[in-house]
Amino acid sequence: MRLYRNPKSGHCHRVELMMAFLGLPYEAIDLDMANGAHKAPDYLKLNPFGKVPAIDDNGTILWDSNAILVYLVKRYGADTGWLPEDPLKASEVQRWLSIAAGEIAPGPATARLVHVFGAKLDHGAAVARAHALFKVMEPILERSAYLTGETITIADVAGYSYIAHAPEGGVSLEPYPAIRAWLKRIEGQPNFVSMVSSPIPEAA
Repeated sequence: MRLYRNPKSGHCHRVELMMAFLGLPYEAIDLDMANGAHKAPDYLKLNPFGKVPAIDDNGTILWDSNAILVYLVKRYGADTGWLPEDPLKASEVQRWLSIAAGEIAPGPATARLVHVFGAKLDHGAAVARAHALFKVMEPILERSAYLTGETITIADVAGYSYIAHAPEGGVSLEPYPAIRAWLKRIEGQPNFVSMVSSPIPEAA
């Protein structure tokens, strides 16, 4: 399996983390995105949107980090609990996948884009959105070990990377002890792999 990535991308780390949890070997191919490798014709054949990650699993091409998580679990982790078959539990997981693509993206992910990658985006608005999200998550994680209950799922994998690295975007996690405890529980899972760290600026 090949993973086309940027090692500092939280979207890519979601996929790497899931591969690690499932014990899947892969070849990481780092794209020179600063010089437009993700917009090159060859890569656009893999992902027409020109974004990372994308995977090539023996000829099966997939892009979009959350879609890849679903594929990996369905293909290699059936009956492991990462994506429950129960309709209600499955819908709860899907809800958090939507939040990963929704509230997390314009919140902690965007705040980090500004500091780590120099993106010309509204940092103040991103920080405010991050805290709004965290204020919703905190009481949920006070009541349960993971986002959908007492068992880790791909919902937690999808949420982990950008939230764990929110301080790199100037978003403090100090007011959220339940979120910090949740991150530690994920980091304590067998085969956990971390994402490359970046300097932490003054938090807001």
